[in-house]
Amino acid sequence: MLAELMANFPLWASLTAIILAQLIKVPWNFIITHQWDWSWIINSGGMPSAHTAAVTSLATSLGLAYGWDSPSFAVSTIIGIIVMYDATGVRRQAGMHAQVLNQLAEDFSSLLNELRHMKEKPVTEASVRLKEILGHQPIEVFTGAWFGIFISIIIYWIWY
Repeated sequence: MLAELMANFPLWASLTAIILAQLIKVPWNFIITHQWDWSWIINSGGMPSAHTAAVTSLATSLGLAYGWDSPSFAVSTIIGIIVMYDATGVRRQAGMHAQVLNQLAEDFSSLLNELRHMKEKPVTEASVRLKEILGHQPIEVFTGAWFGIFISIIIYWIWY
């Protein structure tokens, strides 16, 4: 059983793609912000899309290993399309909503502070913030897709 698991090329290609995509986010964000932020190793969102890299790597490796006409390639492709649509649609919109809600909470907290300072009473700041980076911009998904395909082809070349 362990030998079969270790010989599962599509599994290892997908895991490699998602791990490498997550690791790449740290230096990519350093280039943009000039600050090391190691939380990107586990954060969702950002460049490239690790979820997209994983599903495109899975579909590509299944196509390479079992044929482009195999049912497993078809299923993984449809799941991949759903994941990519979700990343640029629903999850991205949820992140945008979180930004607006966080701004409203900050504005409301500032208003309360101003009102309470009129009476000379201290107030504590609202500390609950929603996660704003949930989804992806289309370019992040596009890059993640090509990254996953590239990783599968490289691993296929090494594997076989």
